Amino acid sequence: QVQLVESGGGLVQAGGSLRLSCAASRSIFSINAMGWYRQAPGKQGELVANMTSGDSTNYADSVKGRFTISRDNAKNTVYLQMNSLKPEDTAVYYCNAVVWVSLTKKHYWGQGTQVTVSS
Repeated sequence: QVQLVESGGGLVQAGGSLRLSCAASRSIFSINAMGWYRQAPGKQGELVANMTSGDSTNYADSVKGRFTISRDNAKNTVYLQMNSLKPEDTAVYYCNAVVWVSLTKKHYWGQGTQVTVSS
């Protein structure tokens, strides 16, 4: 079981920056991958960025060059640094953790944090 607690969302003007944090309830060394998803009103949820335990990263095309995912192992925390924000980045952002147990892939989710970018 993994509990995830997000923080750092808010309201920002276009071109601004925000940093989201996701604190895990256990060592992130034991988690196979962590990442961020987002869902905007009326749109399908999408992967924003993720990072495997081996430090491989993956980004949505729409955020490449603007967002950076990173982690602090000592704090069991994953971050999403978001720069050059655009109104289309407005969404609820969810932290995700993936843990393989035997042959079963388990997903855990945070409660979500709202990011609103004004034009």
